[in-house]
Amino acid sequence: MSNPGLNRRSFFKYAGLGMAGVAISSVSKVAMAALPEIVTSDAATTQPPLHPTTGRPYNPVVTLNGWTLPWRMNNGVKEFHLVAEPVVREIAPGMKAHLWGYNGQSPGPTIEVVEGDRVRIYVTNRLPERTSIHWHGQRLPNGMDGVTGLTQPAIEPGKTFVYEFEAKRPGTFMYHPHADEMLQMAMGMMGSWVTHPKDPNFMPVDRDFIFLLNAYDIEPGSYTPKTNTMLDFNLWTWNSRAFPGIDSIVVGKNDRVRIRMGNLTMTNHPIHIHGHEFEVTGTDGGWIPKTARWPEVTTDVAVGQMRAIEFIADAPGDWAFHCHKSHHTMNAMGHDVPTLIGVKQGDLIKKIGKLVPDYMPMGETGMSEMTDMAEMMDMPIPENTLPMMMGTGPFGAIDMGGMFTTVKVRDGLKRDDYKNPGNYKHPAGTVAHAVDREAPPIERKNTVSTNDADVKVRKPTGHSGH
Repeated sequence: MSNPGLNRRSFFKYAGLGMAGVAISSVSKVAMAALPEIVTSDAATTQPPLHPTTGRPYNPVVTLNGWTLPWRMNNGVKEFHLVAEPVVREIAPGMKAHLWGYNGQSPGPTIEVVEGDRVRIYVTNRLPERTSIHWHGQRLPNGMDGVTGLTQPAIEPGKTFVYEFEAKRPGTFMYHPHADEMLQMAMGMMGSWVTHPKDPNFMPVDRDFIFLLNAYDIEPGSYTPKTNTMLDFNLWTWNSRAFPGIDSIVVGKNDRVRIRMGNLTMTNHPIHIHGHEFEVTGTDGGWIPKTARWPEVTTDVAVGQMRAIEFIADAPGDWAFHCHKSHHTMNAMGHDVPTLIGVKQGDLIKKIGKLVPDYMPMGETGMSEMTDMAEMMDMPIPENTLPMMMGTGPFGAIDMGGMFTTVKVRDGLKRDDYKNPGNYKHPAGTVAHAVDREAPPIERKNTVSTNDADVKVRKPTGHSGH
């Protein structure tokens, strides 16, 4: 049950905790004699799939920029140990955030079980306030649903609760708090859950990926998210990573690929793939019958939803995979930055330069100036923040950030090879290129409008259109 990038801590003796609590009374004293060991990870890269060595067989998922939580078998029950705690998460190289999460990371580790498994999850609270865990989308006893005050007492700081239920329904789910939910989820408390079907041959795929859509509002130069933000987020992330910190999705040519996505942000995300079409094959409500599917290249993942898409990776290359809301493929956006396209700033630059020696003009010909200038010189930016657009490819700046990565389709990959294969080598004659010929002139007839109607323009106020 080992996994690269993981650290194991010593067993906690239940009596040694002194103030541990129990969510239900049906767990025997023998089962509570010693809690499962705590396994943590501080790695921000994608960890290899955790193939089961105990319990029922299944085909594991790969958590993008994450990992799967190991378990122990105890008298036929699969036992896990989650620890809610403050964590430090690297959003992308050059920026770290002080978040809350589980077992050293935000999001927490993915939990993988099999349909029909009896599952027991111990939850230790190392936060400064009370918490709980809601098992989003699960069929379970009401007292295990994790809503503080309604279905259970709160898990106070320093205490450990236990949840126990049968994983009845195969599918893709999430876990997150239902205690001070707005603050705790804004701080990064969430994780993925996969219940595999009893039959490993049911809807098989060659590669199976999972991640959560989440967002933060972290002022440039600071480390802690603003937790009262509703829509004006400046960091749109997958598993708390922003491009170019999001790992590529590496697949073999002609692999059948499944990508599972859960949305715990405050808005919807139209997720789009280049070079392929897919079908939505599953939601958090279950698997979709083949007769009800249709081809897409973009699917909208609404708040609180899971979506599983599947496609045949039959087109080699490095294909973009991203949210199609353009602001969500940017980093550290300044919402009050004016649009300066076409504004000549020459005289102004000289005046400002006397007061602010490091001042640089931005946006006169478009925002891609930022990435061009970053390549030419060391652009000063606030401590612990990211440029709006960063990341380069074989042909220069990619001009993307946020919810963006690539699906790298390669021939001849081994089954468990998820290493980045580098840039795609394009066959001769298959890359768009410049031509030397001049474009023909554009001829338009001069037309004069005779419409005397008044046009009233209502400009939007605020930045609430995410």
